[in-house]
Amino acid sequence: MREGIHPEYYPEAQVVCACGNSWTVGATVPVVRTDICSKCHPFFTGEQRIVDAGGQVERFMKKLERRERVIAAAEQREAIKTSPGLSIMELDLPARVKNVLVGGGIETVGHVLEKLAEDGDQALVDLKGFGLKSLATLKKRLRARGFVLPGDEVSGETEEVAETAE
Repeated sequence: MREGIHPEYYPEAQVVCACGNSWTVGATVPVVRTDICSKCHPFFTGEQRIVDAGGQVERFMKKLERRERVIAAAEQREAIKTSPGLSIMELDLPARVKNVLVGGGIETVGHVLEKLAEDGDQALVDLKGFGLKSLATLKKRLRARGFVLPGDEVSGETEEVAETAE
């Protein structure tokens, strides 16, 4: 064996557990400290300990709360999309169509729906500079947002949603 490369061996090294138990073993250090031994380990003692490993329950509950907040925010954004108070300016309409509608006193989707319900398509077509193509574009954008226009056929699922909202 080479001289000076091997650690010193202690045949009577003391092992001390956190529970207070101690015994001797052979080791390369004079004192070994441990957190758990056969006197206090649940496997050997038969005790069952519930240990929250680093707050896993709290982290899970925080994730669950965060998920609920995100879902509520998404539902709120979706409700705003189909709100009658939605401004005409927020629809993806050509500038000319927006200007004609605003010039005619129609500033929200609710106003458009009222006009369509009262006089039908003719109420909008009668606006100067607003033709059938503009009307088709407007209706297409409203339907894409989820609005049900007067005169549209309503499916059974949409009727149930409309009834529960009232």
